[in-house]
Amino acid sequence: MTTPYVSWPREVGDLRLRVPTSRDVDRVLAWRNDPEVTRWLLHTTQDADGLRASWRHALDDPYDQEILADLDGVVVASGTLKVSDGEGQPGSDVWRRAEGSIGYAVDPAYTGRGIATAVAGALLDVAFTDLGLHRVTAGCFAGNEGSWRVMEKVGMRREQHGVRDSWHDELGWVDGYTYAVLADEWAGPPESGPRSEPRSEPRSETEPAG
Repeated sequence: MTTPYVSWPREVGDLRLRVPTSRDVDRVLAWRNDPEVTRWLLHTTQDADGLRASWRHALDDPYDQEILADLDGVVVASGTLKVSDGEGQPGSDVWRRAEGSIGYAVDPAYTGRGIATAVAGALLDVAFTDLGLHRVTAGCFAGNEGSWRVMEKVGMRREQHGVRDSWHDELGWVDGYTYAVLADEWAGPPESGPRSEPRSEPRSETEPAG
């Protein structure tokens, strides 16, 4: 897909980032609804119709990016970038469509290879380089160490520690973290991406909080 702002696919190491198609639904849902993944997501199980609708919407809106990541021809991860207005006074519209939030999820069979870091870095590249955003955030349950470590690896800082601000079906009220990075703080995407050989990285799945 190519819009006036963003072009896909993109290559990051051996990872190929691209827009979804209807043929991907069954493969993605097979791991997206795995309890190992849904345990750390605010939006837990997802059905095929809802996934297709979300992908269709993103195809028509450059400010709503949804991508999949292929490794050796297999869909191993997904990523999202949602653009929204920031906060600002009415004397200027510079704050409109100035902020984004990213999310990512990785097939549990493919964690530990730097895939989440590559997807997050690519989404930040789109946010700042292609869309010219001012600020990008990401959120996760505080207990999801793998996810917030990925945020730190791509240069995001922890801005908020919400005390028991999120309901978890297993754990009850739990803490949540919000991370962010500004355009002038971002150092760029990692120079290298995942390879077919496993690497050491904590498992990392997240969706934007809220």
